[in-house]
Formats: sequence, C-alpha cells, structure tokens
Amino acid sequence: MKEEEAATVFQALSNADRLRIIRILVASGPEGLSATEIAEKVGASPSRTSFHLAGLTEAGLIQRERQSRSLIYTVDFVRLGGLVTFLLDDCCNKSPKLRACCS
Repeated sequence: MKEEEAATVFQALSNADRLRIIRILVASGPEGLSATEIAEKVGASPSRTSFHLAGLTEAGLIQRERQSRSLIYTVDFVRLGGLVTFLLDDCCNKSPKLRACCS
C-alpha cells in the first residue's frame, strides 16, 4: 500500500462511528452482518449507518453482498491487513527484537 492510498483509508477510519463499525465487522468474521445488525450494534439510525457504510465501502475497507432482501457487509481483510503492514513495515528500524511488540 502506498502513502496516498493509506491516507485515504485512514481518512475513512477517522470517524469514531466508522471505526466502531470496522471493529464490529472484524469481530463478525467472514460471515459479516446486515446493515440492520450493524446499526443496532453501533446504536445509530439506519440512515446514519448507511452513510458510514458507504464511506467505508468507497475506501475499500468493506464489501457488501446481497443475500435475499438484505445487504451483508464484510471487512476486506486483505485491504485492512495491507494497512497494518503499511504501518508496521518500517517499525522499530526493522529490528526483530523491537518489532516483537507488534506481534
């Protein structure tokens, strides 16, 4: 991941509600959750949740798939992992001993 791409992702995560949504979706695993379930867990209105889900989708952090009448949202773990790798790639001057804190 390049700096400009990482900046876009960080911008999408710079809102507390969006960060909460990502954490909820990470915990839900590959099965994901419906928009209604996410709204309930976040404690936000459906319209506000949809707004944040759209921003996270645009940043490429989450994906959505239609299942029957619901949209199911899941984290793009590869993209999220790329962001973590971007942050830790140069961590601690690449010292294995110092980087152990990040394991």
